[in-house]
Amino acid sequence: MSDVIEVAVCILGAGPVGGSLAASLASEGVSTLVVDSAPLPPMERPEFDGRAYAIAAASRDTLTRAGLWDLLPGEANPIRHIRVEDGRPGEPASPLTLDFDAEEAGTGPFGFMVEARDLRIALNRRLEALESLTLRAPDKALSIERSEEGVTLRLASGATVKARLLVAAEGRQSPARREAGIGTARFDYRRVGMVGAIAHELPHGDGALEKFLPAGPFAQLPMAPLPEHPHVSAIVWAEKPELAEAALKLSDEAYGREIERRMGSHLGRVTPIGRRWSYPLTAMQAMRYAGTRLAIVGDAAHGMHPIAGQGLNIGFRDVAALRDLVLDAMAEGRDPGSPEVLAAYQAKRRPDALAMIAATHALERLFGNDIAPIRWARRLGIAAVDRLPGLKRAFVRQAMGI
Repeated sequence: MSDVIEVAVCILGAGPVGGSLAASLASEGVSTLVVDSAPLPPMERPEFDGRAYAIAAASRDTLTRAGLWDLLPGEANPIRHIRVEDGRPGEPASPLTLDFDAEEAGTGPFGFMVEARDLRIALNRRLEALESLTLRAPDKALSIERSEEGVTLRLASGATVKARLLVAAEGRQSPARREAGIGTARFDYRRVGMVGAIAHELPHGDGALEKFLPAGPFAQLPMAPLPEHPHVSAIVWAEKPELAEAALKLSDEAYGREIERRMGSHLGRVTPIGRRWSYPLTAMQAMRYAGTRLAIVGDAAHGMHPIAGQGLNIGFRDVAALRDLVLDAMAEGRDPGSPEVLAAYQAKRRPDALAMIAATHALERLFGNDIAPIRWARRLGIAAVDRLPGLKRAFVRQAMGI
């Protein structure tokens, strides 16, 4: 006879968003099941692969409450300075810049750079240690039945799951979202995002650079040193598909030169390290974030241009909102999967995510061209914002998730 697992919350997807939600709930004693179609990566630290996350200050608080932040095996590098520039590859940047300084803002670090492998190891440790959490990976839901009474899932392993609330956290192609008949609106930027890491000659001083180029933004983000490289940064580089394809095939030396052409020389000579990652740049918004007994979080609910580095952080805002609603409901003896809880979740999260998608889209449209009058207007706009402390503080607080 197949086993029956009864829990308050079943989460599909053990990635950063689904895993941190599971840890947040189980840390408070909520019976939680996590199902992921892939086995969790091994606990030992794999070789550095070039991937890192920009974790906003509010997202760090979410990870801390979930018991994850203190389990990071490596150092999280703070972001204390951000410079915004407009320019063209191979040309000096415009002298009209926008500079954010954490000390001047009085906020503490704007965020932290965390290696992807470190967050994965912290998630593995936490998920396997929590008594209120059951982990099934690899496994997957063969069928999902949702009704006003509850949720029943039948897993490939033969187990039957009964839950009060189902959470879809499987990414942009979420099967649970499709099963619920929830459509999406999408926009293709016809650009490729290239992600990786570089070693450089000069220290970054905890500073980040966001440089707007005609084909798309280029970002340099300060990372903690590696044993073999004392000065390391992550990069995010948006480019036209044909140019991205050619760039990804370059030798390390030639690839480094192309990075320098876009980033500038403030960090000296750069050398690519780790793997080179690439993905098409698209925006996506689910038409609803909730259904009967169902909440959608993270990339299953929304996706945006990386121009502001907010994609994962918006997912962590989903985690914080749904965590609080579920905990409040259960503390008051209410059903965590009730229509009232799910309506409150959608009301709290969908407008915020939609606003961020709209903001990043507007930035991409404004800065992703080389029309002279627009180029000069935006450079003047950057310089004007730099002279308005109140507006700068508002931008900082929004980016930090405050």
